Amino acid sequence: MSTDRVRPDACPGAVDVHQAADGGLARVRVPGGTLSATQFDVLRTAALELGDGWIELTSRANAQIRGLAPGAELELGGRLREVGLLPSVTHERMRNIIAAPLEDNQALVDALDAALCAVPELAFLPGRFLVTVGGAVSGLAGDIGLVGDALFLAGRDCGLRVTDPVDAVVTAARVFQEIRGDAWRLSEVDGGVRKITEALGIPHPSRIDPAVTPVAPGVHGSAVVAGVPLGRLDARLLAGVPVRLTPWRSLVLPVGTDTTGLFTSPDSPWHGVSACTGRPGCAKSLADVRADATRWIDTRNAPGRVHWSGCARRCGRPAGDVVEFVATGDGYEEIS
Repeated sequence: MSTDRVRPDACPGAVDVHQAADGGLARVRVPGGTLSATQFDVLRTAALELGDGWIELTSRANAQIRGLAPGAELELGGRLREVGLLPSVTHERMRNIIAAPLEDNQALVDALDAALCAVPELAFLPGRFLVTVGGAVSGLAGDIGLVGDALFLAGRDCGLRVTDPVDAVVTAARVFQEIRGDAWRLSEVDGGVRKITEALGIPHPSRIDPAVTPVAPGVHGSAVVAGVPLGRLDARLLAGVPVRLTPWRSLVLPVGTDTTGLFTSPDSPWHGVSACTGRPGCAKSLADVRADATRWIDTRNAPGRVHWSGCARRCGRPAGDVVEFVATGDGYEEIS
């Protein structure tokens, strides 16, 4: 197919950054969310020396650095490449693989990442393309997913059972790239799931329901899950510590890690609260939503998921049931 796009792919990358109101915004893909202590220190140091001193966690378990000066993305790219966080400049924006963060699945994620990056035409997959690995994240609307030997397509079990999961995902990705036209996601392609299924085999009659099982803050065996308030991590924290990013803007850390500035209890008022960037980082925002959400935390009187948005685009809204506060320019509209 032609690689010309009717709509340009504006998803930022680590080198092809987005120019936000507060400077360059780089999104560093971390397939599976796993960062060694060395890799995380490089990311932290880059945020401190090249960015605004913070690391933003995304709902795809990636990391963002904001406030980059013009040209700083070149230095950032060099630093990331040295520690294996930028293995392919051509494919880096499509390296979106979310994995169930408490499962032993990073080796499979690494194999999927390498295989996808090895196919030249897959460099043209959109930045919104998503692969999921594990039952706990199977409901996060992946284009392609794996739950054991079950292959998910467009967020649903398509009935296929695979013996070579890496080959199956690559084949599905190739078919999607061939048939997608100007679509960003597999769910937007008429007959897309059927065409991929036909390319791979005969569906199995049983089905697995997709699920989203957020990992609650607290101790889980040899790991502690620490929430990051509003998904914005002070880059001075966690020096020399390996981390695993989760799609719920939390971190999986070794037990005993100093979690100052984070929260490790599901009873924390910060638990379940998210926000878009807001002012001053986003020129479209009508309010400083992070500051407003922080003030609101002191008055919070009910549990549940709450998302703060700076405008009607409602960027960063998590999937599922959530109460929203959307800035209108004259206060906030509450949507539930």
